[in-house]
Amino acid sequence: MIVLKKPLEVSEWTQDQKQRSQRIGFIPTMGYLHEGHLSLVNTARDKGACDKVIMSIFVNPTQFGPKEDFSKYPRDFERDREMAEAAGVDMLFLPESSDIYGADAYTMIEVERMSSVLCGITRPTHFRGVATVVAKLFNIVRPNVAVFGQKDAQQFFILSRMTRDLFFDIELIRAPIVREKDGLAMSSRNIYLNPDEHLQALCLSEALTLASQLIKAGERNAGVLKDCMHTCIIKRPLARIDYVEIVSTDSLEPVEELTNSVLLALAVYFGKTRLIDNVIWEMHGNIR
Repeated sequence: MIVLKKPLEVSEWTQDQKQRSQRIGFIPTMGYLHEGHLSLVNTARDKGACDKVIMSIFVNPTQFGPKEDFSKYPRDFERDREMAEAAGVDMLFLPESSDIYGADAYTMIEVERMSSVLCGITRPTHFRGVATVVAKLFNIVRPNVAVFGQKDAQQFFILSRMTRDLFFDIELIRAPIVREKDGLAMSSRNIYLNPDEHLQALCLSEALTLASQLIKAGERNAGVLKDCMHTCIIKRPLARIDYVEIVSTDSLEPVEELTNSVLLALAVYFGKTRLIDNVIWEMHGNIR
């Protein structure tokens, strides 16, 4: 596995691979890898039909608010390098912040409307930072395919809209959520949870499962489904709800009745740790 740090080196490596007719897959991460991240490598090779897979590790400062955990966000390069290499990553990109955001960089990208709902309500600058850094990484790497995990579903739909609106010639693939054996969605922030918080956080997947069962049984009223999930979560004394929502996957706007494709999305605090989880319901019957 090759490890590169400079954007120009990465661009030259990718260009050389494309000249060899190699299809490039790209996985942007903030590191502290887990099995969810590593599953994206197989998705890139299998579903994306990629010959080479690039993974970036960059804890992006512009997507953290002033009171969020940027300085404390878990980092362990050696561990990440070993895991990425074992998973079959061909090139690991480790940019410095000064190379991504120069002192004279003024440009930011914002996907309006979709960035101001769900997580964007309490994190108003978050998705501007996400869109900006991903656009920069896309322009450096120039992949054929980029793979993102569904756990960050709002992020995926925002980046899909950005990719379409800005005419990036990149295919975006959404990979399924990878869960721990007890059902908790894998996240780098799970290490912040103490045993009691971890146990009570299982209510996120339980609430989504309960709502999905109701949908399978024919329930289509979003208010009923949200009340059901809310009730399930507040039974846990350590849970503090940020939001329980059902929105259209196309616009991320709330829906009253389930038609077409919808996202059931949760964000809940356990102690100081904010966790998110979701399920996507396609009205032709598939739960994702």
